[in-house]
Amino acid sequence: MEFPDTLSGWLELLESRHAQFIQLGLERVLQVRDALKSVSDAVVITVGGTNGKGSTCAMLEAILLAAGYRVGCYTSPHLVRYNERVRINGVELSDERLVEGFAAVEAVRGAVPLTYFEHGTLAAWHCFCREPLDVLILEVGLGGRLDAVNAIDPDCAIVTGVAMDHMDYLGDTREKIGFEKAGIFRSERPAICSDPLPPASLVAHAREIRADLRLVTEDFGFSGDRTQWVWWSRSGTRRGGLAYPALRGANQLLNASAVMMALETLRNRIPVSMQAVRQGMMLVELPGRFQVLPGKPSVVLDVAHNPQAAGVLSENLSNMGFFPETWAVLGMLADKDVEGVVRLIQDRVDHWLVTSLPGSRGLTADALAERMRAAGVKGDVRCFDRPAEAFSEAKQCAQEGDRIVVFGSFLTVADVLDTLRGPRH
Repeated sequence: MEFPDTLSGWLELLESRHAQFIQLGLERVLQVRDALKSVSDAVVITVGGTNGKGSTCAMLEAILLAAGYRVGCYTSPHLVRYNERVRINGVELSDERLVEGFAAVEAVRGAVPLTYFEHGTLAAWHCFCREPLDVLILEVGLGGRLDAVNAIDPDCAIVTGVAMDHMDYLGDTREKIGFEKAGIFRSERPAICSDPLPPASLVAHAREIRADLRLVTEDFGFSGDRTQWVWWSRSGTRRGGLAYPALRGANQLLNASAVMMALETLRNRIPVSMQAVRQGMMLVELPGRFQVLPGKPSVVLDVAHNPQAAGVLSENLSNMGFFPETWAVLGMLADKDVEGVVRLIQDRVDHWLVTSLPGSRGLTADALAERMRAAGVKGDVRCFDRPAEAFSEAKQCAQEGDRIVVFGSFLTVADVLDTLRGPRH
């Protein structure tokens, strides 16, 4: 059988094999990983958690690049292009190199079935192993213990936080989900958690396997004023005079403090100067995470898609100052807690422009509006077929001093971002 020679062809093939297929488990991934025979001497930092993973990975990447290291970074999902998921030294891998990675995995997997995410994770690993990298930053896709990324042993693991999401796969309580997230920890290696209220299951598992557990507020933390912040650790280390991360949002200091703890634990292998820390924090970028676009009316893009993220978004919106009217462009997947999300943010919104999302998991605009009404949303709710159409309507209706907030799913933000970037030549 001939295989695709283009990235789009590979993605279509993998989607057709496992269009909506999620199968947790490491046995198959480990089997194909071993068959690849791809190895790397790079320090591996794995980042899991319900929210904040992307921001944490982005800060680590920016700081380590500023420190002069050769860095590979694997994140998911992407917003506009698949290439966003796999970067080397801050640059997205080309279609050709990703095709090579997909083909290498296909060549050795034999009859072993792999999901879309598993195949992509192993392809990224193969690409990284062909480069002389110093550090690899790997973002967990779903959960942790049985996620494909966990087939790569980390030298340091970070769990950013634990909230209710993906309950069908991870369990219906924070304790069950916390245990799954803690699966990325390793014995006698740094295990960092920046959740201020970590589940007992996460702490118990870390201690059972004798991981080097570091908890925010107990083992490390932060304080700050309007202009700068200070990071501290229980060992007595203090790093002061730090500029706030360029990523917006009140929660970013939790992510930044976990990054600082990780770098501190790895200082003997990858020492990082405070100059590199400051430079990285100032320059870090991450589209779609409380991203405020220039111009008027003000436009905020945020991939908040669960109640915890919506609560953070609501707090961040409240800190933006006064806007006469707020227009929300909202599209969500059917398996998400729509009611929990809108209850936390509805007081910040004057007009709702809800949109259908594609795929079997995507809610139609009418179904989304019905669930919003059941959650107590009143007033102006309009339905659209695509996020870009809803955003266009918001732009036409909003006054110069108003605010437009696009959120609810990566798919919602991606469609609007793609429209904003205009046609590609």
